[in-house]
Amino acid sequence: MSNNTEKPHTSQEEDDDEPDEWDKRIFSTGCHAEQDKMNDCYFAKKDWRECKQEMEAFRECWKQKGNDQRTQTKDA
Repeated sequence: MSNNTEKPHTSQEEDDDEPDEWDKRIFSTGCHAEQDKMNDCYFAKKDWRECKQEMEAFRECWKQKGNDQRTQTKDA
């Protein structure tokens, strides 16, 4: 009996590098870099209040790329 605990690679694992539907939607907005920075900030700080600059950069990008009209987004 082998003590090797590594799993063999499956096609599911190999496909992990491929963009999924969420990634494709984010890329289509033209603001994926801003979205990544916003999420990274939240992941690091666990408090959206500490990520106001990243959120504002994402919001501005969203508007500049015309996503408000495309998705019928409304500011509160």
